[in-house]
Amino acid sequence: MKKLPIVALIGQTNAGKSSLLNRMAHKNIAIVAREAGTTRDSVVATIDQAFTLIDTAGLKNPEDDFEASIQDQIEDAIDSADLILLTVDSTKYPDFRDKDIARMALKSRKPVLLVLNKSDLKESLPFTEYIKFGIKADETYQTSATTGQGIKDLKSRIYRELNSYPNTNEADSEAKTETSIKVALIGRPNVGKSSLFNRLGQKQQAITSSKQGTTRDINRLELKFKGQTIEFLDTAGLRKPGKREVGIEKFSAIRTLSAIEESDICLLLVDSTEPHSKLDQSLAGQIIEAGKSVILVITKSDLLDNSTPVVSTISDKSKPTELSQIDNILDNLERDFNFLSFAPVIITSSETGKNVTKLFELITEVDLARHTELKTSELNKVLNEAAISHPPAGLKNTHPKLQYITQTDTCPPWFVIHGREMELLHWSYKRYLERCIREKFPFLGTPLKFSFHNDRKNGPRKSINRTKDLL
Repeated sequence: MKKLPIVALIGQTNAGKSSLLNRMAHKNIAIVAREAGTTRDSVVATIDQAFTLIDTAGLKNPEDDFEASIQDQIEDAIDSADLILLTVDSTKYPDFRDKDIARMALKSRKPVLLVLNKSDLKESLPFTEYIKFGIKADETYQTSATTGQGIKDLKSRIYRELNSYPNTNEADSEAKTETSIKVALIGRPNVGKSSLFNRLGQKQQAITSSKQGTTRDINRLELKFKGQTIEFLDTAGLRKPGKREVGIEKFSAIRTLSAIEESDICLLLVDSTEPHSKLDQSLAGQIIEAGKSVILVITKSDLLDNSTPVVSTISDKSKPTELSQIDNILDNLERDFNFLSFAPVIITSSETGKNVTKLFELITEVDLARHTELKTSELNKVLNEAAISHPPAGLKNTHPKLQYITQTDTCPPWFVIHGREMELLHWSYKRYLERCIREKFPFLGTPLKFSFHNDRKNGPRKSINRTKDLL
């Protein structure tokens, strides 16, 4: 995947930024993550293979003070984006917060477009009310995320500003020719991303050295491992000259989301010396929703009393009994990240270098799983056994009838299950089918995507054996 320009949505809460992102992406990205026990909104989308659109408000550090967090997000967006969409609610008169945000955006000297959202409503104000922002009329767009009004014109302007246009013909072929594995180091501040990044560079010969850039850059390092090129993306970020918080890493939503979008595999770093936070879980959810593979990396094991590192999985019950602290860490992971039961866990120390080399082996294994393509006959055998062992429930005399399953894609693997009355299939049964597939084909570290298709009640049946339904 090539690195795309970044367009950031900034503005006050309830301006409709998330709805605007969903409309421009042609789909509703907001989901409920039952398995994580939380509700989350996806905040990043690739638009027409031309640019990456990010709504920073959807992912913030829950430990931060709210007002400080909003301020940080706006600064981060201005530093990181190639183009800024200043989004306001056109049904409300601009207040001092809108003016402050506009002033900060214009001060950056980056392209800024003013988006007057909710313009379809009767209460919407004329665009002349926003002239005081200092943004020209030809840089102002009246839109509606609900009806789609003005979205086409806005996207056309974004293409022109970025000189980046939809490229549907070359996107697939380019992806196929890329041979490097892109691995992003993801985690909350001070979890050890930079330390691991530097240690990785010492373990393998660097093809290109990591070059220090500006605050908007993701630090990169290309390494060779057994003939395979692996490019590591470090999201820790650099501090601007003159910043008071020297030596303190500040969470960057845009840098993190951009790295997730660009990567194939994410190393989600978790501090072994601190409790898991909501931000850790939110980052895990973003990785899975983006369809990226994940490896849980426990850092700073040298600070534990019994720090002999191990490689495991969250659901691994064969944990060494003599390592009580590590036992406790794995138990907490199983509790807090139960929706990542397929993810391998590796306990490391950047200080001593223990288990860092094993990461390379693990990355190649997970990459192989991402590209796994199963035979239709193998899949249908699993589906048949699952349905016989535990038939799906329905309503009264009506229940789903599973017919057959096919794999339609890889990276991540995508499966389509055909049948009848599929709308009655409970989400817990869908999770059951995923577990059955993973029992036969683990897909190490890789999320699986499913679609459920209702076949016509009348007409030719498409089941594999063409003789009977699986139920």
